[in-house]
Amino acid sequence: MVSRDDELMSFYQALWARYGPQGWWPGQSSFEVMVGAVLTQNTNWKNVEKAIANLKTANSLTHQAIDRMSCETLAQLIRPAGYFNLKARRLKNLIRWLSEQFHGSLEALSECSIDRLRQELLSVNGIGPETADSIILYALQKPTFVVDAYTCRILVRHGFLDSESDYEQIKEFCQNHLPEDVDLYNEFHALIVRV
Repeated sequence: MVSRDDELMSFYQALWARYGPQGWWPGQSSFEVMVGAVLTQNTNWKNVEKAIANLKTANSLTHQAIDRMSCETLAQLIRPAGYFNLKARRLKNLIRWLSEQFHGSLEALSECSIDRLRQELLSVNGIGPETADSIILYALQKPTFVVDAYTCRILVRHGFLDSESDYEQIKEFCQNHLPEDVDLYNEFHALIVRV
């Protein structure tokens, strides 16, 4: 009998063989990835790229610049990402938290345990489980599995989970049945989104 570990790993390998490496997350810095994790909420990546390009053009893709600018100015810069007023507030909340708790240092942030990081990020207004896990995995390179609507749909469709499974149950299932590995979690999530 094939174990769930083997089934899930075989599923990953089949996706990888079909689609190849995805090279996620596109970003030139960990900070850019954090910003992108907020901006990609409820929109597609092409719109996020435009918003990030606007921030770069305005020399504003730093925590200091975002911290100093008004919510209104930030909202106009990130307008292409949609829900720009809401996302501006969420970014300001994230930056305020980063400044207050870690003096704006991603290095200090990355020294925290995954559990503490997740708990802290989830305490920031506007940061939910998917965004928190995306920041932890993609920006900080720590092994936590990111779950999104695609993950749920694909794993249910292939009989790994039932349709009533929630975010935490899906995350726990994946982490319990896959080796704890940043690159594996990164690629698996990216491949699921690719499907």
